[in-house]
Amino acid sequence: MASLRNAFKSNKAHRERHQPEARAHLGFLEKKKDYRERARDFNEKKGALKGLHKRALNKNPDEFYFHMIRSRMEEGEHVETPKEEECTPEQLKLMQTQDLKYIAHKRLVESKKIDKLQAQLHLVDAEKPNNHVFFVDTKEEAKNLNVAERLQTHPSLLSRKSNRPRLEDLKKMDLSKILNDETTENVAEERMKSYRQLEKRIAREKQLMVAQQKMEMKKMLRAKSCKPPVRIAPGTKSTPPIYKWKHERKR
Repeated sequence: MASLRNAFKSNKAHRERHQPEARAHLGFLEKKKDYRERARDFNEKKGALKGLHKRALNKNPDEFYFHMIRSRMEEGEHVETPKEEECTPEQLKLMQTQDLKYIAHKRLVESKKIDKLQAQLHLVDAEKPNNHVFFVDTKEEAKNLNVAERLQTHPSLLSRKSNRPRLEDLKKMDLSKILNDETTENVAEERMKSYRQLEKRIAREKQLMVAQQKMEMKKMLRAKSCKPPVRIAPGTKSTPPIYKWKHERKR
């Protein structure tokens, strides 16, 4: 029985006491397992610092590797610089110049096409901010104003911005052929297609203009000057960056 009693005592779980009530204001009482984790973490960090210190002492001051020049620090973190094709400065300058000439050429082509479309369409049916204002003498006259009668046209033609014939002209026209023919709808559809094409070309020409201005600004920044310019405003998708150069007197 004594051996059984001793075996029971040896297998008894060890229990650590909790924080006494008189010391509760000091916070949680650290247990043995908590101390082990804290000690293990401390020793791992101590060993890492010791290894780094040893590597720094054994480092060759003349050592060079390409990551020194192919990375930069941004907000305390290493960021890889974008890789560029290996070429001489003369070749890089020539390529950038050719790109600028190509963009200027494409913008000139787009502007000529825009002028040609505007000459054909005259923008008579485009959305305009201006309104047709009629002036009257009294409020009653304004309330009872008949726009179709004032313009001397049919009420169904008031929505048109162009090609709005008068009543006397409609009497002279053969409306039976016009109403039964689908050419009017086809012409209107083709006109709307032309307007949509003109809108897209204007947006494309604006994008090319911004790209050309940004490349010209880069070209000016590459030029040698006594003092670098000061950036006033950063570039956006629709505007190039703005720099200010110090005035230099030329001999």
